[in-house]
Amino acid sequence: MTTDRSTPSQPPSATHQLPRRHTTLSTGMGELLAVAQAEALVGLYFPEHWHPPTPDTIGTRVSATGDPVFEATRRELAEYFRGQRTMFTVPTAARGDAFSERVWDLLALIPYGTTTTYGAIARELGNPGLAQRVGQAVGHNPVSILVPCHRVIGSDGSLTGYAGGLERKAALLALEEPPEVAASRLF
Repeated sequence: MTTDRSTPSQPPSATHQLPRRHTTLSTGMGELLAVAQAEALVGLYFPEHWHPPTPDTIGTRVSATGDPVFEATRRELAEYFRGQRTMFTVPTAARGDAFSERVWDLLALIPYGTTTTYGAIARELGNPGLAQRVGQAVGHNPVSILVPCHRVIGSDGSLTGYAGGLERKAALLALEEPPEVAASRLF
């Protein structure tokens, strides 16, 4: 997956000033609100998302057809839900405070079919005491699925909070589950 904090031709401050646009994408998880700015996806939200964007932050409604960012997002999500894609190439540009952006960068590195914990991410950041703060940053990840916050679980292996809902988190993890693990299940 490509995580791009700015477009190659624009410095971060200039990219941040460009207008946003949004559309609705039909996916294997239902309709998702997609928000783009310049050549990057800056938001991907489920219905009833815990931390949805405010209407004044999503820009003008556009058709996904003809918009390179939205067309690529729709295509890659369709491939992902068919089990044909394990990594995303759509550029993302999630904006947040420095800590959140560091956490989101680490989320983008979690391989398909694996999970990690909030505590493991906190340790990777150099302070195991930051697990709760990591959880807050994970919960505010604005680019669901492409920045795979669903791959973060509790230290005891439990499914914990997911801004898109625990049923969706479970479904995404099941989709990515290695075949040998799925075959060993008794249910």
